[in-house]
Amino acid sequence: MPPWSTLQRAVFGHRPFLLHRIAATRDVCTFFQKVRFVPPAVVFWVRRNGQAVPDFEMEARIGGRVAGVDEVGRGPLAGPVTAAAVILDPGAIPEGLDDSKKLTARKREAVWGAILATADVSVAHATVHEIEELNILRASHLAMERAVAGLRECPDHLLIDGTMLPRGLTLPATPIVRGDARSFSIAAASIVAKICRDRIMVDLAQQHPGYGWETNMGYPSKSHRLALENLGVTPHHRRTFKPVHNILYQEKIVSS
Repeated sequence: MPPWSTLQRAVFGHRPFLLHRIAATRDVCTFFQKVRFVPPAVVFWVRRNGQAVPDFEMEARIGGRVAGVDEVGRGPLAGPVTAAAVILDPGAIPEGLDDSKKLTARKREAVWGAILATADVSVAHATVHEIEELNILRASHLAMERAVAGLRECPDHLLIDGTMLPRGLTLPATPIVRGDARSFSIAAASIVAKICRDRIMVDLAQQHPGYGWETNMGYPSKSHRLALENLGVTPHHRRTFKPVHNILYQEKIVSS
């Protein structure tokens, strides 16, 4: 963990070799929050020499109450698609906040608790039936719209992870490609959505043992596909998804 003096020399002295050493640490992000000024050269070196890390830059530039919105669960063969909307307190950004995919399960849980304690958080879902009726893209957007509607206070602006805006939104919004790696608010939403959906799948795994949902979370792992062939399709499987549809089609042929 580099001392503050090293961070200060790196930032204000534009010392690339120092930035290279600290780029992948969380300390540099905390330092940026404290000094409230990030020289362009620093951003360049952090993102080139270390992994891209989310920050609060977009939220601060937009101003007001900015909500980050993200979803999880487009790819699984079973279970709902889940979305979260999060409005962070700029003065209480949880330590260790990052893209949920970069965090271990233990770190996600720790950050999740801090998010719930300090932020305005809303979680919503679209059911398997809605996924089948609408398609997965529209269903994921519906979950996002519901999550935004569930916030305690209406946000002034939305940062949406992805390339498209849900068509049902009535608030100003900006799509952010790979937003969970660029925005603290979207990163927070990605963590909340993932943990909530994972817990749903663990509960469903107890009701339908054998599919491995407690570990694969409904995604098409080899063991999940094999269980589909051996155990059949449950009410929680998405029948419009090809692997599930193919099994149902084969069963129809056999029965006829």
